[in-house]
Amino acid sequence: MTTPTPIHVIGGGLAGSEAAWQIASAGVPVILHEMRGVPGVKTDAHHTDGLAELVCSNSFRSDDWEFNAVGLLHAEMRALDSIIMACGDAHQVPAGGALAVDRDGFSQAVTAKLEAHPLVTIVREEIAGLPPEDWDNVIVATGPLTSPALADAILRATGEESLSFFDAIAPIIHADSIDFDIAWRQSRYDKEGPGGDAAAYINLPMDKPQYEAFIDALLDGPKAEFKDWENVPYFDGCLPIEVMAERGRETLRHGPMKPVGLTNPRNPTVKAHAIVQLRQDNALGTLFNMVGFQTKLKHGAQTEVFRMIPGLQDAQFARLGGLHRNTFLNSPKLLDRQLRLKSMPRLRFAGQVTGVEGYVESAAMGLLTGRLAAAQALGHDLAPPPAETAMGALVEHITGGHLEGSKFQPMNINYGLLPPLEAPKVDEDGKRIHPKERGRAKKRLMSIRALDALKAWRDAAA
Repeated sequence: MTTPTPIHVIGGGLAGSEAAWQIASAGVPVILHEMRGVPGVKTDAHHTDGLAELVCSNSFRSDDWEFNAVGLLHAEMRALDSIIMACGDAHQVPAGGALAVDRDGFSQAVTAKLEAHPLVTIVREEIAGLPPEDWDNVIVATGPLTSPALADAILRATGEESLSFFDAIAPIIHADSIDFDIAWRQSRYDKEGPGGDAAAYINLPMDKPQYEAFIDALLDGPKAEFKDWENVPYFDGCLPIEVMAERGRETLRHGPMKPVGLTNPRNPTVKAHAIVQLRQDNALGTLFNMVGFQTKLKHGAQTEVFRMIPGLQDAQFARLGGLHRNTFLNSPKLLDRQLRLKSMPRLRFAGQVTGVEGYVESAAMGLLTGRLAAAQALGHDLAPPPAETAMGALVEHITGGHLEGSKFQPMNINYGLLPPLEAPKVDEDGKRIHPKERGRAKKRLMSIRALDALKAWRDAAA
């Protein structure tokens, strides 16, 4: 049998790394092009040249496959031999019901597995423009931080004006600088995560005067300004905290600083007015990130304002928050259901640039494009997974699932993207389900249907 010509993957982030792994696993050679590592070439947000570097949160969000859509996506990816999920599972850190990872260990593991695969060639270079015409099977997985030269070339090829939004990064704190005479460990509602830890978060309580003073300082603090980006919207899933605070003084108390499900063991009868949570960021437990505290505050102001939080008065920051710009395609107009550019079908797109939002969603689209590209190289026909699956639902959304006449916007996976099911009235044993629990029961049925459909799709393609 003749060996297929190599597939080219541009971009070594989560989507590109996953795509390369899936291609190689199918027995097709792949060349992974990554510009980080080239002298003088960098992005606004990356700090290393490792593959699959996490630049924002270290959380892959909920790992609950039965009742949470992103947890369902985790399960689908595991069923398809995802390198991102395998390395995430191997390098998880405590995070309650979420799957969070040691970002350095995770990136190093993905890099090592790809470097060791005999069908993967990693080339450190920038693709400054459209790929050469003799590359007939290409995946562009450059993500939200696509180099300007490549982005401009893609935009010229599509005739589209870019769609962009702001994305903000949360600070990371050295654990030994946190005051544990004030802070305590507890997950919300004592919920255990995939690692079995029900005390995964560090909690920092605020009374009402402390909260009000914090909000004042947050609103008054100097912000980073980006005049070229002034008309670019924020993605709601990654709003800077000061933007949330501008929407109302109580917004943070009902968002990342909500005090519900947590009890201060030093004063259990007094309810905190607000609580800041920190989530473990590395395997050693020496670094913690501020959950939901993406920010565009200037660096000097960040240290001053965040040290107002009880327990962080002496905080030392391993990394301060920041802001970068994301770009995504008008995918419903430009991409077909194979995630190929309609005007140039030798190019597939994967990751956030397609209009999915979130680490897991980006990696899932890398997984899918890798399989689609490999099938094409092997002369096989492969359709995307059915819409009943989380992965298929994402494809449906980005290739035409938004409302006609509305502006296409990035989307996290959620049950609203999957074909609906009627909420069950009785459980598997015929016992009546309380009306308040029927929505939860419906999610479980949708998840079971999704995994059954995904496995049938996988087995049929084998």
